[in-house]
Amino acid sequence: MDRRYAGVRQAAAAGGRCGRCRNPILERAAGATESVERSRARTGCHSNSSFNRECSSMSGRFSALAFLGVHCAGLTMAVPSNGEEAWTLESPSSRLKVEVRRGEELTYAVSLRGEPVVLPSAIDLKIEGAGWMAGDGGPCKATTRSAKETIEFPVPRKYRRLDVKYNELRLALGNGDALVFRAYDEGVAYRWHAAREGEIVVAEERAQFTFPDKTKAWFPEEESIFSHQERQYKHLELADVGEDRFGSTGVLVDLPGGRKLYLSESDLASYPGMFLRGMGAGKPGLVGKFAPYALETEAKNDRDVPVTKAAPYLARTAGPRSFPWRVMIVTEDDAELLTSELVYALAPPSEIGDASWIKPGKVAWEWWNAIDVYGVDFKAGVNTETYKYFVDFAADHGVAYLLLDEGWCADSSDVLSVREGLDLEELVRYGQERGVGVILWVLWNALDVKLEPALEKYEQLGVAGIKVDFMQRDDQWMVEYYHRIARQAAKHRLMVDFHGAYKPTGLRRQFPNVMTSEGVTGLEQYKWTDQMTNPEQELVLPFVRMVAGPMDFTPGAMSNASRGDWKAIGNHPMSFGTRCHQLAMFVVYESPLQMLADSPTHYLEEPECLEFLAAVPTVWDELHVLEAKAADYVALARKSGDQWFVGAMTDWTRRTLQLKLDFLPEGEYELHAWSDGVNAERNGRDFRRSVQQVKRGAVVQAELAPGGGWAGWIKPVRRPAR
Repeated sequence: MDRRYAGVRQAAAAGGRCGRCRNPILERAAGATESVERSRARTGCHSNSSFNRECSSMSGRFSALAFLGVHCAGLTMAVPSNGEEAWTLESPSSRLKVEVRRGEELTYAVSLRGEPVVLPSAIDLKIEGAGWMAGDGGPCKATTRSAKETIEFPVPRKYRRLDVKYNELRLALGNGDALVFRAYDEGVAYRWHAAREGEIVVAEERAQFTFPDKTKAWFPEEESIFSHQERQYKHLELADVGEDRFGSTGVLVDLPGGRKLYLSESDLASYPGMFLRGMGAGKPGLVGKFAPYALETEAKNDRDVPVTKAAPYLARTAGPRSFPWRVMIVTEDDAELLTSELVYALAPPSEIGDASWIKPGKVAWEWWNAIDVYGVDFKAGVNTETYKYFVDFAADHGVAYLLLDEGWCADSSDVLSVREGLDLEELVRYGQERGVGVILWVLWNALDVKLEPALEKYEQLGVAGIKVDFMQRDDQWMVEYYHRIARQAAKHRLMVDFHGAYKPTGLRRQFPNVMTSEGVTGLEQYKWTDQMTNPEQELVLPFVRMVAGPMDFTPGAMSNASRGDWKAIGNHPMSFGTRCHQLAMFVVYESPLQMLADSPTHYLEEPECLEFLAAVPTVWDELHVLEAKAADYVALARKSGDQWFVGAMTDWTRRTLQLKLDFLPEGEYELHAWSDGVNAERNGRDFRRSVQQVKRGAVVQAELAPGGGWAGWIKPVRRPAR
């Protein structure tokens, strides 16, 4: 607490009043049991917008101290003697504190239990023709509220429901615009709000994130803003990241003392996505970088359409409106990163009234395995017989969908064309007969050309969803494209998988039919390189990329190579690490549409592994983190109905994890475990299957080979009735 204000707090605790206006200095908010406590602003002396009156009832003199709902909303407001306006907002448990000051510039700082995690950092938004929002627009008027919200997930990822609460500070700027801060116990977010009507041209955004000395980050460094945002996470000293180096978001900041800060955004709409560049000059910080507004583009081929001419501003949009949340999730334990749904909670509620038609599930997929089907009496390829074989496999093994990836169209630029030898209508009909939906891959720009006719046709055929690929941009126009596709697809009851995409920003809350997205160095990389993903990177993903939302990593490789044996064989690809490393991904990695990357033939040759893959769900009721260290290892337990699934993964380090089953209810259970075999370090395919009886509180020892994993399926023992 700032010592300048200590006397005021003491007086407030004793029921002190202002010597001039006799208003209470500290007001205890009423209605604390309500789900949302109303915004309240002080009136009279303490709400004077200049905040420059003096309270003479205190010993000593304090310039214009105004306090608003401190007890309910954790807010202190003050004007220090130097004329700066200052406000402090605390999270509901006071774990996190945000300090906001406005003088020559507007800055914020964040502390965790009194220790700084974000040092004073400048933020502002510049509107063409109006200047900076936080500039000379007159004093701020502050209001605050506390809120509680229960989120019911139409498509669960970690939980079926989630209770969230926060304190909010709204600074109404003299020009009518506003800056809003929210403090949750798990993190902090801020956003700008433009009150003006009509067209708004955003010239520039200042978004700084300054950290203590010796701060590092897992940084997905980019070479261009025209990007799939599929980068390796490099563990870098932030002081060494110059102004000319930048990365996509999210970024996991590794603070001194083991604390972490995850940095991203939410509610990205009609505005460019945020990249982050270094501060330069040896400073350990990051600064927002944004794609400028696109004026002209040029198609390089059927899918790559970069911007060739850009405007000298970021966005041309309509007001009044709010801009994206800048999100900071702050943790003391790496496990907290795995449980957070803050990006989702900050997004707008669903626009889809009835979401009952949206069905998550596993997906049989033919692209990664190059349709490597054999031992059959038909010629494998992009044809009706092959796809019916995939449908039969899916129907027999609890797989809800079949994805037809690139190749089903006669012309990739025409999303209504169908390749010769493929009877799409018959395939969809056959799939429906067997309870398997069909999802179609499409190029983003080809879909846009025939958007409504294509979606109408797909709905008429009974197609379940679309995989939209190769956008590679997040300028304002492209962000609007995502929203347009999600909205139009929902009207036609089609699920969406965004591939070649930027990271999730909460769009799946607004449109629950958005099931998953890429923006991740996934399994596909193993078809051509070992330089992008490996067990080291795969242990970063749950703590960075997955915090933003579901990721279409596409696990499930049955050909598994040890560290020295991997080869790039495009039509017969293999993964790094062990078989059980791949199985564990189906528990650890979140995606309501979860691909099975390998071919039916390969799975059928591995019936013990297929048993697990057939059983594991893609959405969950509960999540319990058993062990977690970012970039090193993870072990999770997830509940579905009355069954539990456990997944554990390690990097290239051999580990033994003690998995305590204290999440189980009372009763008897049967644990089916898939663990690395004794020779898994030499041959990644080696695994051991075991079954044992367990109870609540039992400790299971999981032996993980280098690049290894462990998968468990826990079922209640049902005794026959006597």
